[in-house]
Amino acid sequence: MDADHIKKDDELLQLVTFSIGEEEFGVDILKVQEIIRTMEITKVPRAQDFVEGVINLRGKVIPIIDLRRRFGLDSKAHDKHTRIIVIEINNMIVGFVVDSVSEVLRIPASTVEPPPPVVAGLESEYISGVGKLHDRLLILLDLDKLLSSEDMESLSQI
Repeated sequence: MDADHIKKDDELLQLVTFSIGEEEFGVDILKVQEIIRTMEITKVPRAQDFVEGVINLRGKVIPIIDLRRRFGLDSKAHDKHTRIIVIEINNMIVGFVVDSVSEVLRIPASTVEPPPPVVAGLESEYISGVGKLHDRLLILLDLDKLLSSEDMESLSQI
């Protein structure tokens, strides 16, 4: 085994994990700017159905996307566990509403497998891999693919 191979196996992915429904997801911690409690979300007329609206975060207007609706799940009333994960995608700041944020995890890259065609009812295009963690499966989201270029264009006009 060469040194590069050993390094790849030992590489740790740092992920912010969160849940939507029964599933647990992870996103690269480097993409996450902050995690906030829900706040007043202003509805936006004629926005896509998964756009919940916008918030004013320290003077910046940020579009808020309901990940449940983006994944085709039923909406759920926000509760004390609901969080907004603020992420930069393609030079744009976007907030994603999730049911709850679990923890920051470090998992070896070697435990991540390519996604099967459909995971938890989600198309694999949004998924960069599935991490196995003891008795849990962690779906790793590819945030850059979660929103199409058309989605990004319409968000930029909000």
